[in-house]
Amino acid sequence: MSIHCRLSVLMGEKKYRIQDVHDKTGLARTTISNLYHDKMERVDYETLNKLCELFECGVGDILEHKKV
Repeated sequence: MSIHCRLSVLMGEKKYRIQDVHDKTGLARTTISNLYHDKMERVDYETLNKLCELFECGVGDILEHKKV
């Protein structure tokens, strides 16, 4: 089982670029890029909170648990 980030899907739906998310949330571009490419090992609550507010969604819409 593994956890995957769906940020690229959410960004695609809104046609946001990494720079757009950076401008709207204040998150580091590196953090956004790593989440976008599903390369993060850890995500802090503040990051999730900002993304949930931006995309008007819940944590489960950003992170998903998949059986491998």
